Parts: sequence; C-alpha cells; structure tokens
Amino acid sequence: MPISPSGVQALGSILCVVGARPNFMKMAPIMAALGDLRPPLALSLVHTGQHYDAVMNHQYFEALGIPQPDINLEVGSASHAIQTSEVMRRFEPVLDAKQPSAVLVVGDVNSTLACALVAAKKGIPVIHVEAGLRSFDRAMPEEINRILTDQISDLLFITESSGRANLLREGIAESRIHFVGNVMIDTLRRNLVRAVPVSQILKDAGRENFLGGNAGYAVLTLHRPSNVDDPAILCTLLDTVLKISRKLPVIFPMHPRTRAMIKKFGLEEMLEVPELLLLPPMGYLEMLGLMKDARVMLTDSGGIQEETTALGVPCITLRNNTERPITVEQGTNTIAGQDPAKILAAFDEIMRSGGKAGRIPEFWDGQASIRIALAIHEWLGNGLRS
Repeated sequence: MPISPSGVQALGSILCVVGARPNFMKMAPIMAALGDLRPPLALSLVHTGQHYDAVMNHQYFEALGIPQPDINLEVGSASHAIQTSEVMRRFEPVLDAKQPSAVLVVGDVNSTLACALVAAKKGIPVIHVEAGLRSFDRAMPEEINRILTDQISDLLFITESSGRANLLREGIAESRIHFVGNVMIDTLRRNLVRAVPVSQILKDAGRENFLGGNAGYAVLTLHRPSNVDDPAILCTLLDTVLKISRKLPVIFPMHPRTRAMIKKFGLEEMLEVPELLLLPPMGYLEMLGLMKDARVMLTDSGGIQEETTALGVPCITLRNNTERPITVEQGTNTIAGQDPAKILAAFDEIMRSGGKAGRIPEFWDGQASIRIALAIHEWLGNGLRS
C-alpha cells in the first residue's frame, strides 16, 4: 500500500549503497518503503562489490526482491585500506554523474564509510541507517567505520535506545537522531513464511539422516578475523564446538574466509566427525530456516544476534563484546567470548533450561523501514534540515 505523508511533496533523489551481504537485508525493506511513497522519490542503487561472490549476491537479491543495482563498482576483496580507497575512487564519478539529493548507507562495512566520506567531502548529505551501535572495541574495523560514518552523517537512524546515548556522547545533535527500530527485523518478518525448512537443506546436502533421533540441532557461524585468523584461537573454538556436537548435532555453514583459514592451518581433519555437518554459505531464506528451528545458535555475527532475539532462539556469541547490547539485556543473547569454559557453560545452561526467554525490543515490529521512509520524505520536504 502506498505511503502518503500528509502535506509533504517529494523532492530530489536518493542514492542507496550496498556493499556486503548484511547490507542487502537492511536495504531491501528500505527501498521498498521509499518506493511506496506517493509521490515517489527517485531511487538508484549502487553495489560496491565488496562481497563479490556472484552466486551469493544473486541468491540474496532474488530472495529479498532487491532491484538489480544500477551500478556495480566491482571492487572485490583487498586489505581494509585498499578496499576503502578503491570504493572511494570508483564511487566519486557516480556521484558526479547522479548528483543525488542524499546518499543512504547502511551498517558498518568498509563500503559504508567509503561512500559516506566521498559524499560528505562533495557536500552531499549522508543518511546512515543502523547508526549509534558501539562495541567500544576499536580493534574491530567495523567500530571505526561506525564512529566515523556517524560523525559525517546528516540523518541518523538508530535501532535501539543505546544508540542515542552513544551519539549524544560523541557530540551528534539530537535533532539528527531518529529512533526507528531495526530494519533487519522487517526483512525477517516478511520472509519467515518463505524460510527453507531444515529438512530440505539436509536433503539438498545429501544428509537427510544427519539429525537421526536427536531432538534439535545447533547452528554455528564463524567469520570474524579475531576468531579465524589466529590458528590457536580457531583451533580452540572448533574443538569446543566438537565437544558441543557430542551432545547436540551442529550444522556449520562455512564462510569462505573461515574455510580458507581452516585449510591454511591444516584443521580440516579435525572436523571430519559425524555429528558436525559442514555446508557452503547459505542464501538468506536457507539461513533463516536453519535459525528459526535451531535449539541454539553459536555465532560471531552481529546480525544473527538480532535475528535470534526476534525469533526467540538462544544465542551464544563467540566474542568478548557486542555493539548490540539490547540483545543481551532484553533478548536471547549470551556473550561467551572465546573461552571454552564459558561457551560450554552457556550451552549446558541452554540445554538444561531452554535458555533466556527474552522479549522483542521496542520498534522491532517490522515497520522500521516505513518510519525511515516517512522521516526521509519529511526531511527532504523541509529542505534537508535536521
């Protein structure tokens, strides 16, 4: 149904930027909501190509109904500095050609900061969705991206109240901050009925009998450099997961980076156990199917911390901190870090009690993208004044 803000005329155009798969889940409902505005805004989509797996990109774009990008910068993988600079170099001519009223970026990947920097330096307003999240760990490249993007953004949309406190403490004017909720949950709610059942995933993998008579399963995702780039840490985490698999079968969709590191460090043989199922990276609907029926998720992903809270699925985070504290305070998330004793204790508690019940945080109601669209429309109508 078209959104019709009273008394507001559509003005200008928005250039939307995605670069990595987590961006796709956030951008899909935003572009749909912006497209439903009447009169409509002119929208363009730029894919930087930071995640460059053609098959995975197609899976996500098709599953989420995202229009094909107007422009693909095809940057590909590189070090943080090279990738960020290359996105900037290739994005500047796009801005010169498009001359948008504003650039909309989401999340905290290198593309987010790179495109925001180019826009800000050229005097084009920046809109940041998922602003204000902080892990307070500057060893995380994403934390640097978050802080700097927020500093140069004109309109900042936050997912939880801690984001407002963080931004105000960093000197961001309150008039630029809008609490709208979590667009990741918009995508989750809209696609839950389309989630691929775990039985189908196991059948496609040729492992229909993997679960046997077990009541449930765990899912593992692991990709952060702090967990997979150090052989000692990676080996310890995998050994801990193997201990868990003896009590509950574990399904492990393996990130390409993780697979490469396991091979590099010669750890492949340790994973050849019947209770652990290694899968290639999953599409969004497949991953949603795995998550929604899991007994427990083990992850170092920020997005999965949010999705499990929305689904009511217990989550053990294999990091020492989180930029999403609401998932711990109100949701189903437990921070266990890289300590095997803490991980196993958290797992045993979930097996014993069912885990934290949690509750759905405020504005995680599937309507965040609509609130964003209306705020942007009003902002444009007011002449880009916060």
